[in-house]
Amino acid sequence: MFEDDQDIKAIRDGIKALCLKFPNEYWREKDRTRTYPVEFVKMLSEHGYLGCLIPEEYGGSGLTLRAAAVILEEIHRSGGNGAACHAQMYIMGTLLRHGSEEQKKRYLPGIAEGKLRLQAFGVTEPSSGTDTLALKTTARKDGDSYIINGQKVWTSRAEHSDLMLLLARTAKREDVEKRTDGLSVFIVDMRDALENGLTIRPIRTMLNHATTEVFFDELCVPQENLIGEEGKGFRYIIDGMNAERILIASECIGDSRWFIKKAVDYANERIVFERQIGKNQGIQFPIAQAHAATEAAALMTEKATLMYEAGKRPGAEANMAKLLASEASWKAAEACLQTHGGYGFAEEYDVERKYRETRLYQIAPISTNLILSYIAEHVLGLPRSY
Repeated sequence: MFEDDQDIKAIRDGIKALCLKFPNEYWREKDRTRTYPVEFVKMLSEHGYLGCLIPEEYGGSGLTLRAAAVILEEIHRSGGNGAACHAQMYIMGTLLRHGSEEQKKRYLPGIAEGKLRLQAFGVTEPSSGTDTLALKTTARKDGDSYIINGQKVWTSRAEHSDLMLLLARTAKREDVEKRTDGLSVFIVDMRDALENGLTIRPIRTMLNHATTEVFFDELCVPQENLIGEEGKGFRYIIDGMNAERILIASECIGDSRWFIKKAVDYANERIVFERQIGKNQGIQFPIAQAHAATEAAALMTEKATLMYEAGKRPGAEANMAKLLASEASWKAAEACLQTHGGYGFAEEYDVERKYRETRLYQIAPISTNLILSYIAEHVLGLPRSY
């Protein structure tokens, strides 16, 4: 990994200090009760970390994507879970790059200050899954408004967000030239919409991810909340998806480094048959392999980040970073659990919690198989497999 400059080092140190105020016991309790880490998110906001990508002219820190990646990596490396608030970073690009000046002035200062939360991203639907171009939620033009009807699923943090970035169909699939046309992006103010056409239902899952399904029934959204041009929304969210892959990869790297340290510390301390278990190659080798995989993934993530910051569209690099980092964190999780043996299943060691949390990234925000399909088709030139 490239050397941290003074600014990045200061961010790492600042996040580490903040995370010390939220020890494993805090995250363990949130996981046990499936409750949202309000206190943690509030403190991140108050210290300006959640507004890091917002330009200074709108009240943010005006930092780089690398800074955002470091913030999320260190949260996970400390034993926490940045999924409670990471969407505010990776969906920000759609508003920053394609929103109108009026939209930026209306929303960004409040988000930067922590008074507004932009945490919900309404894309996935029950019938389409990761086939985004097949989504069915519609936005019908009606005077100076759009009327939204449909359903989204796996919309995390909807209950804890003020604003949602929503992708909906404004033209029928059969009426557009290109498959990528006909989709539009809207900012939905959920404070006004709740029970006025918007219904949120929580989904209890194997980890504490504040996951919901969202229903739209004749929800009225002002025309001024349309981002960019009507019908061009899919292109707008692609940039955000590249940032998303990079930031999720950074979380996985943080997870992996947490698992590796946890495993090494335990292997050095645990005595069985009158010797440290860390002396056994059966313990050493999986941890060493996980470490090597993690450092390789960190390099690819760094490359994707630098390309993104240079204004390029690192689709292949961002996808490979997410693939490699999620595989590395899962390898590290397996090694850590195996090192701890039965104690790895005990809640008080936090291994099983982090094990469940990092397993998600084999599936979300895009599955490993779809990334492999993308690389096969768009990088290697193989025929499309789906």
